[in-house]
Amino acid sequence: MQKQRFLLLAIAALLLALVGLSTYLIFREIDRVQQQVAKTEQGLADHQDQLNNLTQRLGEVEQGVRQATEFAHSTAESWARAELERQRLALEVEEAKAAEQEARWQADVAQRELDELRRQREREIERLQKALNQIVETRRTALGLVMNLGSDTINFDFDKADLRPKERELLSRIVGVLLTWQGYRVQIWGHTDDIGSDEYNLELSQRRAKAVKNYLVEAGIDPSIITTKGFGKSRPLVPGRTPEARAKNRRVEIGIVDTAITYQGPVKSDSDRGPN
Repeated sequence: MQKQRFLLLAIAALLLALVGLSTYLIFREIDRVQQQVAKTEQGLADHQDQLNNLTQRLGEVEQGVRQATEFAHSTAESWARAELERQRLALEVEEAKAAEQEARWQADVAQRELDELRRQREREIERLQKALNQIVETRRTALGLVMNLGSDTINFDFDKADLRPKERELLSRIVGVLLTWQGYRVQIWGHTDDIGSDEYNLELSQRRAKAVKNYLVEAGIDPSIITTKGFGKSRPLVPGRTPEARAKNRRVEIGIVDTAITYQGPVKSDSDRGPN
């Protein structure tokens, strides 16, 4: 009996030992598996973090691609607009060059025409001067002609502004020449000798200029083209107080200003040629 009990106890102890070993091995495997699971979970977390980082970077890259695409489209549109503007401006430049060439050509034509008109007018003025020189001394100026009606032609009596028959005849001959010409205006200047006050001589010189104007108008010259001015004794033609000098200074000058070709300023009279 004792042997049987010992044997049973031995078997029981063996079974307990086997159970204990098995339990130990199972716990070890569980621990190993748990460690492996933990390691796997850590690796999974690491991969998840990497995936998140890659996803974020992918989003940033995609946003950059979108921005770059938008910029490229915007740049392309800007370039297209700039190119259209360049082409438009280039066309305007070509049109402006063509217009300038046309304007230059027209200016050249106009200048040639003006030069020819000037030459024709110069010939006409020369013929007019020759015709007037047959009547009275006539000199050429930059702006036209000046006739000096001094003591050899119109001789005003002392303190008078009346035209005598011979002076009227002279002016009639001048008018006959002027009526054949066009494109001019007439300037008449009156002068006196040195006897008397400045105020009185100024008024007398104006009356003498107006007397000549009135006769020219009566003879057929358009009054709208005639102007008069008196200089009194301020511009003597010759110096001196002799009767001969004073007779020369009691005079009227007639300026013929060419208006067919534009000039500036009045015709200068003989007394404007220098200081007196």
